[in-house]
Amino acid sequence: MLSPEKIKIIKSTVPVLEEHGEAITTRFYQRLFENHPELLNVFNQANQKQGRQQTALANAVYAAAAHIDNLEEILDNVKLIAHKHVSLGIKPEQYPIVGENLLKAMKEVLGDAATDEVIDAWSDAYGIIADAFIGIEADLYQQAKEQPGGWAGYRKFVVDKKVKESNVITSFYLKPEDQKQIAKFKSGQYLGVKVEIPGKDYTQLREYSISDSSGKDYYRISVKREDELPNHPEGVVSNYLHSHVQEGDVIEVSAPAGVFTLDTESNLPVVFISGGVGITPLMSMFNSLVESNSKKDIYFIHAAINGDYHAFKDHVKQRSSEKENIKSLVCYEKPTEEDRQNQSFDKEGFIDLEWLQSVLPSNEAKFYFCGPLPFMKAIYGALKKWNVPEENIHYEFFGPAGTLDVEVDFEPALSDHDE
Repeated sequence: MLSPEKIKIIKSTVPVLEEHGEAITTRFYQRLFENHPELLNVFNQANQKQGRQQTALANAVYAAAAHIDNLEEILDNVKLIAHKHVSLGIKPEQYPIVGENLLKAMKEVLGDAATDEVIDAWSDAYGIIADAFIGIEADLYQQAKEQPGGWAGYRKFVVDKKVKESNVITSFYLKPEDQKQIAKFKSGQYLGVKVEIPGKDYTQLREYSISDSSGKDYYRISVKREDELPNHPEGVVSNYLHSHVQEGDVIEVSAPAGVFTLDTESNLPVVFISGGVGITPLMSMFNSLVESNSKKDIYFIHAAINGDYHAFKDHVKQRSSEKENIKSLVCYEKPTEEDRQNQSFDKEGFIDLEWLQSVLPSNEAKFYFCGPLPFMKAIYGALKKWNVPEENIHYEFFGPAGTLDVEVDFEPALSDHDE
């Protein structure tokens, strides 16, 4: 436990961290990779180039300072990141490395403001936070290994089938090379994927949502090809999977993880709202409900550029035609002429609150959404304006966690979820 004096010191740094947080984390990552280039095998360099990881860590440091006297308030976010760490194989011995370089980056950026007392207090605080992560992750590693069909680390899987779902999304059906049982998972969870790409100096680790229900003899991940755009580098792993990984090839996979999961205890209607490849974890939840013959009212709302970019559209449409309790709704930003002729969408443009209120009977439902960050901010804002209780709002970030409103999310240094 931190002493009252050290808690007071940590809290006194909140305004400084708010102003200089990203400068500190930018310097931290420079130091980290200079001193420990082996960690380039863990981090997604696209997120580094875009500044997303630096921003996420700055938010983490700020949140830790703001809640240092009651870390229970950020426990849910600690668990979220712990799941990511386990899927990436983060080890206890890596935490002191992060701590050392973070404190030195603080000292360099803040200069005289980072007194010996401040650094000492932050050193103790980091140790407490690191111990919390290490303890939670040890339990998760044990659970992953000891569950039926489970395993530790990475396991080899064969690409049994490769299916094009849209112009930019392809599904990979993965079966274990050893032909043994595979672990069940909670709908909404993801897999860690490790690939060695020719010409790349470092191992590439990514996390991809499982896009089908549990209990089958395969896992399915559905990956979007990320083309290079202004201020958006190409997806190294996603493009490699699309262009070079074929049926019969072998990739290494870590056990299912993640806390964005379907609430199976609630009796409320369920509303899924997806944008683009954000459909993948929601497909797992949707298929799970359909296959369990759930009697809940289910609304599946998907937004895409147009029909050419709409994955799983026939599957969802067919299921909704088979069951009275399922309704499928589609929003296309720029529908094609074929989309118009086939009347294959319900709204043109973007999803907004007025439209949601016109197609949903009420705000009394469990809402699950996922997609690009601007999309998620719009959906979150609409649901809050509609007075949906926070406990009924569930969402997943692809990549380092961002923020959907003025509140700061907690995201430690060793984190990476890239779809």
